[in-house]
Amino acid sequence: MTPPATLSRRRFLAQTARLGAAGVAGPNLLPAGAFGAAGRPGANGRIQLGLIGCGQQGALVLGRAAKHPEVVVTAACDVFPSRREAVAKRHKNTCRPYADFRDLLARPEVDAVIIASPPHWHTLMAILAMEAGKDVYLEKPMTLHLGEDIALRNAVRRTGRVCQVGTQMHATENYRRAVETVRAGYLGPIGTVRSFHVLNRGRKGVGRQDPSTQPPPGLDWELWCGPGPLIPFNRILSNGSGNGNSWIAYSGGWTAGMGPHVLDLPVWALDLPYPTEISASGGRFIVDDDGDAYDNHEVLWRYPRLTMAWMSSLTNSYGFDLHGRPVPERRQGTYFHGTRGTMWCNYHANRIVPEGDAMNDCIKPEVAAVKQAKDYPHRALYSAAELQPVRESLPPSPGHEFEWIECIKTRRLPSCTPDYHTRVNVPLALGVLSLKLGRSLRFDPATQQIVGDPEAARLAVPEYRAPWKFPAHYL
Repeated sequence: MTPPATLSRRRFLAQTARLGAAGVAGPNLLPAGAFGAAGRPGANGRIQLGLIGCGQQGALVLGRAAKHPEVVVTAACDVFPSRREAVAKRHKNTCRPYADFRDLLARPEVDAVIIASPPHWHTLMAILAMEAGKDVYLEKPMTLHLGEDIALRNAVRRTGRVCQVGTQMHATENYRRAVETVRAGYLGPIGTVRSFHVLNRGRKGVGRQDPSTQPPPGLDWELWCGPGPLIPFNRILSNGSGNGNSWIAYSGGWTAGMGPHVLDLPVWALDLPYPTEISASGGRFIVDDDGDAYDNHEVLWRYPRLTMAWMSSLTNSYGFDLHGRPVPERRQGTYFHGTRGTMWCNYHANRIVPEGDAMNDCIKPEVAAVKQAKDYPHRALYSAAELQPVRESLPPSPGHEFEWIECIKTRRLPSCTPDYHTRVNVPLALGVLSLKLGRSLRFDPATQQIVGDPEAARLAVPEYRAPWKFPAHYL
């Protein structure tokens, strides 16, 4: 197999600057069918796709995108040789492996990239990719810090690249039905939203590494750490996002890791702006493993006309009405509390509990007749499908990855752009920062800055480990 080409940092920066200048345009201004840095279609008019981060999630997203008839996989990058070689082998006629993502980004035979690296890399990799003229599918969490949110969003605006954030649940039919129900006003004005994500790792958490563990041959661990702290190799940390969420510097913890999927629903349904006040509580109370992230985290966000609460736990997996089987499992959900009723839902289910007869006009007559014949607990619960049809429905999604591919072709904006997703991610980043500082934060949605707290404002912009530099020019 052909070894990856070498590329100095100086050469990479020079090339990306040149390519970035050629690709700068406002959103939707690039001509339809213009792919990649050079503004030309890939091989045989197909979109040439690369993957950065060849772990389980990256391979899954790539597999979905590669099913599109106008996609060809041309590059796979990972610091773990076995991971990049496995992806390259699955696409052996077209795909070349790379150890350094800068080598991949310098290649003209890559029009677009999926970034599924560890989260502490997301901002820098995505911005460098866009400066190199690549369209980007960026796995969640989009970023870990407020400053990264703003910088990434501004980079998308300046470069004109198509960027989709990987909150795949946004494409599901169940989320669409829940959004329609809220927007139709069936629940009435909503004053409180409660969301949660729980699992039970117990006191041992993700465990402790055997002190004799050695890194696998060929691994560039310093590059894995990148802009984050340089620590000794840890097999548990590097094994995937499920374990990585136990190290706060590389993941932001489980609130940052899974909060984007869960909070996407209320932000979308209620068209929430940025919050004005953020209060968090929690800590590392029980878990004793190699990680250092919180094992319980509660956040309260204040918006102009409602409050939204979040609960994350690694030590108890009780799921409220969404609990299901009485065994430890990973569970998540959201409650919308309105004047006419409450809706609780997760990725796959939604149920509505009316406030007495307040929702009678919203229920299908044939459903109401059947429910009346049942005992009270059963007729008190409805699904969105049992309500009257909404006036404005959301069309089905072709799939989150397919949507991105189609937007690359047409230069239209996808549904989960960083412009939209900052309203999901900024509250999460500020919730983690509030926990770190042990105090509430005030946020100005107009200026998108923390107010009245210079220390918090300073910590909201990360300092990267040298030689990596935070792209402050996008602030």
